[in-house]
Amino acid sequence: MSAVRETLVIEAGRTERHYWRDLWRYRELLYFLSWRDILVRYKDTTMGIAWALLRPLSTMTVFTVVFSVLARVPSEGDVPYSLLVLVGLLPWQFFASAVGVAGASLVDSERMITKIYFPRMIIPMSAMLVAMVDFTFAGVLLGAFFAWYGIVPGWRVLFLPLFFLLAVLAALGPGLLFSALNVKYRDFRHVVPFIVQIGLYVSPVAYSSTLVPERWRLLYAVNPMVGVIEGFRWTLFGGQSALHVPNVLMSVAITALLLLLGIAYFRKTERSFADVI
Repeated sequence: MSAVRETLVIEAGRTERHYWRDLWRYRELLYFLSWRDILVRYKDTTMGIAWALLRPLSTMTVFTVVFSVLARVPSEGDVPYSLLVLVGLLPWQFFASAVGVAGASLVDSERMITKIYFPRMIIPMSAMLVAMVDFTFAGVLLGAFFAWYGIVPGWRVLFLPLFFLLAVLAALGPGLLFSALNVKYRDFRHVVPFIVQIGLYVSPVAYSSTLVPERWRLLYAVNPMVGVIEGFRWTLFGGQSALHVPNVLMSVAITALLLLLGIAYFRKTERSFADVI
């Protein structure tokens, strides 16, 4: 019986032509890296997943005291101010965490990048999945607050996954961009947290976007998280929170622009990662 011979064909430019197909083929690596990062994140921690709950809870408490009690910032309708903050805080913290871990992911995976081939885009994407896990745990806290205040979301809650998808895409674009920039310019490791910190105060987390003057709202929505946070509140609070459609459309447009920019720059510089890193 003759042995079966396998032929290895080296095809010029194959990686470029089949990149997105390879990205799907290596999906198991995406799951493996995500699971590894989740284990590293929670292994040997005393409180485990409680950290994912303490972060939004502590921030909500500080914002409630500073902005509601001291500064007298109003809520929306009859919605308790602490709940208004928490609903805005969860998508924002997901965005901030996803951009932060994605931005540092390539440098943290230096050994993998220099030794084996796989679509490098898997690394920042897997890092973002860890932020989704934190968001899921924090969602349990949000559900407990809704039960405490006796608020039941209406039919608009069916649109919540769409706004979460918008938050994921809004984080993916900058995450890819910053991860690629961080390989060549290591200062971006310090720049990203600074940008994210500023973004917290220019996003409607501690206040309603209705406080922004009408003539500035469209410009304000250049921040893609404005439409996301407005969408979260609209789906969960129903008639208590208005949805400014131009804001959402602007957020969608900016998200698409940043996503295309992030993918384009990542793909342009990806070939040199192993040499530069």
